[in-house]
Amino acid sequence: MTSLPVVGAAMTLDDVELHRDWLFEKSRDLELQSFVDAEVLNGDWAPLAARARKLLDGHTGRLGIHGPFWGFTIASEDPDIRAVVSRRLLQGLDVCAAIGATQMVVHSPYTSWSYNNLDNNDGAREALIERTHITLRDAVRRAEDIGCTMVIENIEDKDPHIRVALADSFNSPAVAVSIDTGHAHYAHGYTGAPPVDYYVKAAGNHLQHVHLQDADGYADRHWSLGEGSIHWRAVFAALAKLESNPRLIIEIKDKSKIPASAAYLASIGVAE
Repeated sequence: MTSLPVVGAAMTLDDVELHRDWLFEKSRDLELQSFVDAEVLNGDWAPLAARARKLLDGHTGRLGIHGPFWGFTIASEDPDIRAVVSRRLLQGLDVCAAIGATQMVVHSPYTSWSYNNLDNNDGAREALIERTHITLRDAVRRAEDIGCTMVIENIEDKDPHIRVALADSFNSPAVAVSIDTGHAHYAHGYTGAPPVDYYVKAAGNHLQHVHLQDADGYADRHWSLGEGSIHWRAVFAALAKLESNPRLIIEIKDKSKIPASAAYLASIGVAE
């Protein structure tokens, strides 16, 4: 990155109504979060997709969605649950095809427990990767067909490299890496993981998506940027060395503070 990156945001369609001018003024990237719940994906979501297309008519930023994640892991030991998860991810990709989204966020299967225990049981590390491949097999093919990339977001990941290796194991342009700054800061403060910028360095050019949220290292706060204790200059210095041009998505609880979060980054000279 030779100039300041332009940040986008994660929001629902209702939030897009409120922040449409902000999104359009700099062709900001958008991550829609209206298609996360099973009730939505199992129902008739066509009107939501039509609303998205209408709201985003003329939008030239990159579009993605947060995929389904509630209540499951993509590396479940139970084959019946894996089948449900596979179907749910395919439903998310159907939404992507319908609205022209080229990215879908999925959650990492790694936990702080697995960090300490994967090597405590012979073959456990390899078995987790195999189960993840089984779960994502059909979704990867579908994502490749529609030109969409599933980005694997850290949740409890203590080792910033292990998720990168998982994404790389698919050897597919349809699987890449996401980083949630608040999740990484939680892992740093609560489990002794490295600081957030180390996650960026570990991901390198596998990184195609970042959730930008501030936190205190204790919980998943999703505070407005500048309200927590993340070292943003270090994070953006690491991002500036990448060539993968990841989508930089503000993901905070109080959506009214999205423009203020972008303004904070501009005030410290790292993004706009």
